[in-house]
Amino acid sequence: MMIGPVGYGLYGYAGTPGINTGMGSGGHDMMSAGSLGAAGSVLGTGTAEGAKPVVNPGESTEVNPGRKVSPAQCETCKERKYQDGSDEMVSFKSAAHISPEASASRVMAHEMEHVANAYEKAAEKGGQVMSCGVSLHTAICPECGRSYVSGGVTRTAIKYPNEKNPYMKGLKSMHSMALKGANLDLAG
Repeated sequence: MMIGPVGYGLYGYAGTPGINTGMGSGGHDMMSAGSLGAAGSVLGTGTAEGAKPVVNPGESTEVNPGRKVSPAQCETCKERKYQDGSDEMVSFKSAAHISPEASASRVMAHEMEHVANAYEKAAEKGGQVMSCGVSLHTAICPECGRSYVSGGVTRTAIKYPNEKNPYMKGLKSMHSMALKGANLDLAG
């Protein structure tokens, strides 16, 4: 499933319903639960009203050109939450905060849970994982300009044998005819 902020894909800003991203069959997506309380707010730079409080300690206090606040004062980054939208038992079923610095590793770890689930599901039902891919999405905070991983998508394709399918029976019959006598040892 994909992990990312509200406002992209499954959820709208501040948790309002959004548009499904259409991951298709086998796609899992987790989106962040968004910029709760910070979307659309106009924050001053601290010049006229006084300095804004530091809400992200350890971050730069320098305001980048064209941005409203510094990374240390960014309420959007402080309130950004991530939530999984799949029906699988994985992390982030309820919205949780991830710092922009840790977003890449935490989102990738989450998406790898979906990969592990695909292999487990295939093994339980006698299937084979044909392909598995993880994509991470990045974004730029509109308030402070900091980049972060906004979500991820896992796509898997599992092949299950279907013994009742007449095409599969024909294929097995052709394979058995082709293999007859292939391992004959006449020297013995």
